[in-house]
Amino acid sequence: MCDSIMDAVSVALSQEYLKRFGVVAHHNIDKALLAAGEVEHRFGGGAVRKPMTLIFGDRATFEVEGQEIPVSDIAVETAKKWFRDNLRFVNPEEHVRYQVELRRGAASLRDIFKRGGDVLGANDTSAAVGYAPFSATEKTVLETERFLNSRSFKKRFPESGEDVKVMGLREGEELQLTVSMAFVDRFIDSESTYFKRREEIVAEILNFVERNNDFMKVTVDLNTLDQKGRGTDGLYLTVLGTSADDADSGQVGRGNRVNGIIPLNRPLSSEAAAGKNPVSHIGKIYNVLTHRIAEKVYEKVAG
Repeated sequence: MCDSIMDAVSVALSQEYLKRFGVVAHHNIDKALLAAGEVEHRFGGGAVRKPMTLIFGDRATFEVEGQEIPVSDIAVETAKKWFRDNLRFVNPEEHVRYQVELRRGAASLRDIFKRGGDVLGANDTSAAVGYAPFSATEKTVLETERFLNSRSFKKRFPESGEDVKVMGLREGEELQLTVSMAFVDRFIDSESTYFKRREEIVAEILNFVERNNDFMKVTVDLNTLDQKGRGTDGLYLTVLGTSADDADSGQVGRGNRVNGIIPLNRPLSSEAAAGKNPVSHIGKIYNVLTHRIAEKVYEKVAG
């Protein structure tokens, strides 16, 4: 969530800078924290007791040639739009507080954008690495998450929250998927309903994976911490569709890499690309470019 929101803020600021001045001014919106809120879970629908808090951090350009840029307003409105577009049950006015801690950047980094030339100087010392193609396991993990968050799936299983994590482990020709996906409690009227719907979703995942892949055997475990007989405390429930409403905080860099997954046995870049300046920060540019180069090499080079 933090990665996606801060990247959206960077895009919105870049568009504002281009509209006003014809160039993307200095900014890096790559330090952010989402502090979890507090909720009370109940069968049939719980309640939010304390909203989440989204803290925006790092640097931006607030003024160019005497023109003020409403950086804070852009950041907050962009975040609200992201919540509305991506989380069905989050009201960005009621369920989230916003704390903007963006400051003006260092003079030396701001000056990069005044020097002209065809290529801007890099504003950091870093390197990146990418690879291609996806393995069958990586492809399956990414496709499964997209399937679970698709509009058609949410229509058939409205109790499934948007906060989805899929982990894949392949041993030979056998694939084991472990899925975490909180259920929205307003759609769950009892413990038995929860476990019934959980079984139905597991069957849907199995059918999807087996239909789209050639693994000899596929197993799916969903919400493995669940325990019968403990009421709401023994179930993975959410009020708003995300564990950030009560259980989990987040920050930039904790999400997927730029290729959409978190591979555990592949070369990884150290930089978090989200929110970084798209024209001068190599932590963003090289992160994306290395994967694109690898994909082109794979497509064009035989062997």
